Amino acid sequence: MTMSQPDAVVLDPASVVAAIESRFSCRAFSPDRPVSRQQVEDILRTASCAASSTNTQPWKVYVLQGERRDALMAQVCAAHDATRADSSSSLTAEYGEVDGYYPSEWVSPYIDRRRHNGWTLYGHLGIGKGDKDKMHEQAQRNYRFFDAPVGLMFTMDRVMGRGSLIDYGMFLQTLMLAARALGLHTCPQAAWNNCAKIVLPFIGAGANEMLVCGMALGYADESAPVNTYRTPREPVESFTRWI
Repeated sequence: MTMSQPDAVVLDPASVVAAIESRFSCRAFSPDRPVSRQQVEDILRTASCAASSTNTQPWKVYVLQGERRDALMAQVCAAHDATRADSSSSLTAEYGEVDGYYPSEWVSPYIDRRRHNGWTLYGHLGIGKGDKDKMHEQAQRNYRFFDAPVGLMFTMDRVMGRGSLIDYGMFLQTLMLAARALGLHTCPQAAWNNCAKIVLPFIGAGANEMLVCGMALGYADESAPVNTYRTPREPVESFTRWI
């Protein structure tokens, strides 16, 4: 007899916690360790169990591997280089930061956390303030999926409301935890949104679709110094009020 969802028991709760606490934004993958289509399908099947308001399930996923992944990387990296070479060109506006993704005005404590994250990460990479060449190179690592063998692109229909983005966040988190269950790591990437005008037609998305984000998926390069970096977390008492 199949156990109903309300009656289901998590037999190994420590593994659930371990999957959550071991997830991090991996920024160096092992390019020679392939990820099978079956593994990706299993991860997506688990992720599809994520909650969504009125069961709308607004997510659409595009999987890139091999030559198609490489072709997209080449196009986006070329645009990224061209934008830097001529910052006065129309490319800057075309591939600049997406309006509304981040606050129009940063305030504490959010700007403090953002700065700490950026400079601590650069410290692990040996990138000093003002080293624009290395900063550009590291930014472009996003557009190479940090050498991960699988790149994922996530879209949803533009007609959907902002509540669907909350649903999408739960889907992405579930996907990343499902990847941990298979020994894989991920890096969710907002950087791809800047290149939506390249990405969307490349993956064959419809005119009614918007790019939510990209994601790198693969096995972590355990020897890479950047993968030793962990972002600090606020203590529970700092964000919780008992009423």
